[in-house]
Amino acid sequence: MQNYRNLDVWKISHELTMTIYRLTVEFPSDERFNLTSQIRRSGVSIPSNIAEGCGRSSNAELVRFLYIAMGSAQELDYQLFLSFELNYIYQENYESIKQHLTILQKKLNKFIQTLRY
Repeated sequence: MQNYRNLDVWKISHELTMTIYRLTVEFPSDERFNLTSQIRRSGVSIPSNIAEGCGRSSNAELVRFLYIAMGSAQELDYQLFLSFELNYIYQENYESIKQHLTILQKKLNKFIQTLRY
């Protein structure tokens, strides 16, 4: 068991989640219970699963939760793309958050690989 707050991958995912919350405030009000909610849940799922995995008793269990976090990151990637295509996100904001998400995905993958071997 380790403290998730000490992990760079958790810190990056938390920062991303905070950015997502700030970004989605600007979404149309009719998306509040649809895309806005879905994006926020996907975003929150990433650091939440990292934290939950850190509370488990083995690296194998932690890896399982990291894979879930990776799935949520993929889901978020699509939802952000859809938001961009619907013109809910400006291009510069989309590119910035996409870059942040890509860095997170790479770090998650590296962490998984480190724990598996």
